[in-house]
Amino acid sequence: MKTFLKVIGCLLGVVVIIILGGLAYLQTAFPNVPEPEDFKVEYSQARIERGAYLANHVTVCMDCHSTRDFSLFSGPPVPGTLGKGGDKFDHSMGFPGVFYAKNITPVGISDYTDGELYRVITTGVTNDGRAMFPLMPYLYYGKMDPEDIYSIIAYIRSLDPITSDIPDSEADFPVNLIMKTIPQEAQPESIPDPSDQVAYGAYMVNAAGCVECHTPVTPQGQIIPEQAFSGGREFANPDGSVLRSSNISPDLTGIGQWTESQFVRQFKQYQDSGYVIPKVKLGEFNSIMPWTMYSGMKESDLQAIYAYLKTVKPYSNQVVKFTPAGASE
Repeated sequence: MKTFLKVIGCLLGVVVIIILGGLAYLQTAFPNVPEPEDFKVEYSQARIERGAYLANHVTVCMDCHSTRDFSLFSGPPVPGTLGKGGDKFDHSMGFPGVFYAKNITPVGISDYTDGELYRVITTGVTNDGRAMFPLMPYLYYGKMDPEDIYSIIAYIRSLDPITSDIPDSEADFPVNLIMKTIPQEAQPESIPDPSDQVAYGAYMVNAAGCVECHTPVTPQGQIIPEQAFSGGREFANPDGSVLRSSNISPDLTGIGQWTESQFVRQFKQYQDSGYVIPKVKLGEFNSIMPWTMYSGMKESDLQAIYAYLKTVKPYSNQVVKFTPAGASE
């Protein structure tokens, strides 16, 4: 009996040593990305304007890093809050922890060099070496042309400084350990020639992170590649209602019968001078898709996105876009 207990004790000791060794390795070896480069972005007016276009209408950084008014359809940013951060994502929305969008005005990023900003945007690793939860789609931004990332950096450096006290994000166990392994070295691509509409559209779709919202996910939150762009990803609201993303694959249940002009119009209608953003009562359907922001995208860019989406695999999925709190499908 004593021998048996000794064996069990030894085995438990080995298991504990393996676990502690694994945790130590995880803490020291990850996140595994290169050190930030030492460079300074040229803050030219042209670069700032390009960054403003991307951050407000394509990558929509200002979607999360501003205060959105969800008493209005699609939650447009509240004037005077661009970049102040504070958007909260927690358990009531299905997230494994409590996460906050940081202040990215000059006040919030004052301790970041341009190289550190480039690294955090494209790899998700902060200037103190912490891995970010991939709410910000840094895995997509890491594939963008560095010139576009430089332009975004120039733009956010030009924002009006706003002081805001943003709490630190806290991921639940074991996500707080797993997320250390998610960042990877950026794999930048050059912007394709816009005359190659499909290739350029693919670049814009990646920059906008369309596949992330418009694809179903596993219970662990990973998108299912075989169902890319088929929609149906669920977004829980704190009141218990559920939103689902649209099918944007070229299936008949998606955009298969849409013309290019219909697709472009779907976005640009929110930019019409006569359009008035409707008010939405709590519990009613409201879109988290920032339509008023995407409406500022150039028609040629929207046309390219349409051209690319028409080339992806069609997937039949008739999406129920909204289920009110307490209702069953």
